[in-house]
Amino acid sequence: MTSSIDLPKDRQAIGQLLVRLLREFRAELAAPRAEHGYGDLRDAHMQIFGNIGTGEMRLTELAARAQLSLAATSELVNELETLGYLERRPDPTDGRAKQIVLTARGRKLMADAGGRVGEIEAHWASIVGAERFHATCQVLQELLDGLDPSH
Repeated sequence: MTSSIDLPKDRQAIGQLLVRLLREFRAELAAPRAEHGYGDLRDAHMQIFGNIGTGEMRLTELAARAQLSLAATSELVNELETLGYLERRPDPTDGRAKQIVLTARGRKLMADAGGRVGEIEAHWASIVGAERFHATCQVLQELLDGLDPSH
């Protein structure tokens, strides 16, 4: 059986690579936040935006997707609601439940973030070459699909 000590010496273990790349991605994504009018956001809020998509969803689904406790998700949603990025609306299929919905400000943030993600991907592709970057993304997607086909 192979252990981490047997890995090639010219690279870090996959966990370290993924964690460091995520940290770099988040730093690049956050860098222009204040200058684009989103200085009121904290890094923790990005966990909500990274999982809410563009649709409506219940708090329980959002918590599961964000891999946060219901209490932590509720606290972040409350903050984002106060800041004007999200709102709660009655769920049309269940009058007792609420849907978490992006406001106009939240939709603008998501559109701006989508543009920023494109810039980051272009930057990273310029470092390793567009073909290699695309191939890396394909392999990572295949890994995710193979490890958890339900997502």
